[in-house]
Amino acid sequence: MRRTHEQALEQLKRHRLVAILRGVPMERVPGVVQALLDGGVRVLEFTFDHTGPEDVARNAEKIRYVTERYGDQLLVGCGTALSVQEVEAAFEAGGQLAIMPNTDAAVIRRARELDMVTMPGALTPTEVVAAWNAGADMVKLFPAGELGPRYIKAVRGPLSHIPLSAVGGVRPENVPDFLDAGICCFGVGGQLVLPEAVKSGDDQAICDRARAFTDAIDEWEKRQ
Repeated sequence: MRRTHEQALEQLKRHRLVAILRGVPMERVPGVVQALLDGGVRVLEFTFDHTGPEDVARNAEKIRYVTERYGDQLLVGCGTALSVQEVEAAFEAGGQLAIMPNTDAAVIRRARELDMVTMPGALTPTEVVAAWNAGADMVKLFPAGELGPRYIKAVRGPLSHIPLSAVGGVRPENVPDFLDAGICCFGVGGQLVLPEAVKSGDDQAICDRARAFTDAIDEWEKRQ
């Protein structure tokens, strides 16, 4: 099911958590995705690893798998998108998110033309505003964990009109700190999609970790 741009953005903001699947081989995708879904995750990002000429096709295959089997349950897109080609490949596979570590106006523009939700990366206030002015739906603060919630709160002071995501350093125990600082959502990789569990096939561990994150978000929201 392809959502409208507004529907996709609303789902992202509602669920707040984006699971970053980096380096997950295709044969492990079914088990990992089901474990994340069972743990309450509803938004996935498959990253481009830029390891070789086949990387774009491999990542598109993973996105297509999820959209064909879980399209009505999961919102999916691409991460570490550095080129127009990568965004187009993700879109053709059914992806509706274009997430980047940097701000590239051409990549953002193409993603918006395809009606994808765009989340470029930035760190300083100048970079955040540049990303927003280039057409971002939300700006990804990366690496957020290096500077922490106090920095985010300071940035949001003059820039509260710009929705911010935090990527890097987010764990279940500090989820409330980031939300209190004004973050809209999180992108979480190895702290959620546990590398050793992916390697060993321990999908229950991934499910339990996902539940720890989603429970932390739910508990914070109940206190608001």
